[in-house]
Amino acid sequence: MLVNKPVGRNAPALKYDILTAVGTFALSLDKGQQRLVLRFMTLLTARYNWQRNELAVGQREIANMWFVDERTVKREMAKLRGLGWLVVKRQGARGRVTEYGVDLERILEDTRNVWPAIGPDFDHRMQAGDQPPKNVVPLMSGTAAPAPDVSDGTEWSLTKAILHAEDNATYTAWIQALSREGRASGRLTLRAPSRFHANYVVSHLQQRLFLACQEVDPDINAISIIS
Repeated sequence: MLVNKPVGRNAPALKYDILTAVGTFALSLDKGQQRLVLRFMTLLTARYNWQRNELAVGQREIANMWFVDERTVKREMAKLRGLGWLVVKRQGARGRVTEYGVDLERILEDTRNVWPAIGPDFDHRMQAGDQPPKNVVPLMSGTAAPAPDVSDGTEWSLTKAILHAEDNATYTAWIQALSREGRASGRLTLRAPSRFHANYVVSHLQQRLFLACQEVDPDINAISIIS
């Protein structure tokens, strides 16, 4: 289930996940249905206002985007309304285009069956389950992690010390397990214990890690997370 709307700090990651679910779902369909869903994706990526849940675009513009005539646009938009993916918020009149809303909850419910095909990490993230899937690192609970050893003096050890002091809970769950893989020029590479762990860090914590690393070493210009 979609827990949060794709706005705010984690909006880019959530939008990416929604589009991934829709795209994968399209590839599981026959050619006719696949084309409908892929056309819908072009509207999401090109004209949908995620923050206001607003899709306001004229039929002629859609026809140009889809390389079809306006009769086809009317037919395809009607199909999308029939699926419940598009909802009319304000009917067009006197030269004003119809304003649609997008039912993201319905879309994710309809695409749920393909989530496991994308990967167990994706499936778990979208399900927002309380228990992690098998074969992925569990979240640590109970005793908080101790302050990291900084005796080696590496930029990552010093960064971990900063992150530990700022937010011990997040550090314990996600950061302490990351190890320094290496550095090439200004790019620091960190290794996570599983793909699920790596994907979570990339989606939710990578920018935070990058800013903390720059506090320690301004020459760092990028961070990569691998598993």
